[in-house]
Amino acid sequence: MKKDPDLELALSRNRRWIVNNQIKNIILRYPNHAAPIKYLQKKFKTLDLQGKALNWLKKYPCCFDVYLENDEYYCQLTKRMMFLVEEEEAVKEMQEPVFVERLAKLLMMSMNQRLNVVKLNELKRNFGFSDDYLIRILPKYPDMFRLINHSGRRSSMEIELVRWNPGLAISAIDASAQKKGCEPHFACSLPTTWVKSWERFREFNSTPYISPYADARDLSEGSKEMEKRTVGLVHELLSLTLWKKLSLVKLGHFSREFNLPEKLNVLLLKHPGIFYVSNKYQIYTVLLREAYNGSELIDRDPLVVVKDKFGDLMQEGLHEYNQRHRLINLEKKKKEGIVSIRPEKRKNNSIEMPEQDDNGDKLRRLFNPEERKRFYKVLFDDDAP
Repeated sequence: MKKDPDLELALSRNRRWIVNNQIKNIILRYPNHAAPIKYLQKKFKTLDLQGKALNWLKKYPCCFDVYLENDEYYCQLTKRMMFLVEEEEAVKEMQEPVFVERLAKLLMMSMNQRLNVVKLNELKRNFGFSDDYLIRILPKYPDMFRLINHSGRRSSMEIELVRWNPGLAISAIDASAQKKGCEPHFACSLPTTWVKSWERFREFNSTPYISPYADARDLSEGSKEMEKRTVGLVHELLSLTLWKKLSLVKLGHFSREFNLPEKLNVLLLKHPGIFYVSNKYQIYTVLLREAYNGSELIDRDPLVVVKDKFGDLMQEGLHEYNQRHRLINLEKKKKEGIVSIRPEKRKNNSIEMPEQDDNGDKLRRLFNPEERKRFYKVLFDDDAP
């Protein structure tokens, strides 16, 4: 699939936020909300990070407060971060009915209206579920959910839907069609220059839409109807997530529950107008194209709004860290007698060329390949000797 710079930017911007959000959750679970750096260093492997945890945390002074106590470094959240944590909790309380509907929809799309708890825990944050959703939500809604465990093993615990709610069996595609007063169909978010892709999309879209909430047991494996249903199901799953994206590896864990094909990535790549598949950070991720305008989400969940504030605070801290280190490096260079040469610019932003002396030595030296290479290295590189 051809790379989309905007959607790749959306993924890279989200990467740091995800890591720091996980660090935030680890710190909050620790006694007194102060975690030893040694403990966080051990957790770095599970966060797929390299290097020293202390160096990483110091890059975000607005988020993390690092301090030394009894010859050991600890980390706690800053006051501004704690305010955001409280705001996030308030939003979760307010959004509880939405999370209940979201969980019910997931169960309604599954083949037997049951989902494995261990598997669902891998995707809980994608859907906005809190870590304690099992004890926070399920006991309040016994008429909708129940926990079952026939074997007694923790790994076999499942959430089962108690009651089918026809009012929730309306997909995002159906809801959009009802709003527009037309037949349900997919939207294509590709440039008009992609002629062949548009032709394939129109052919695919010409057949009737199959709701992911409809019974699919009578559909033949590999048929066009099954493909239509699978595309609709993945579309609906992405629509229910906070950032309208999912890891293909984690989505593949639910292949039996949602009756997904073995080569799901191949099927999704056949529909570039609906989905965007990226391999950024060596992790295959599928995004819903229509949910983005450039690199920005069009409709942001209230929980995303709060989490974006965390991202802004993180960026503020990173900028502060970079500025401070730039000044430290500048002072260090001054002490060592190293003077940085910066380009002087004219009003039209062109670089001032050295004036030619009587013998033209400066100009001749500049057009010498090796001399020109050294000149531009000094001109544009602050670290150059």
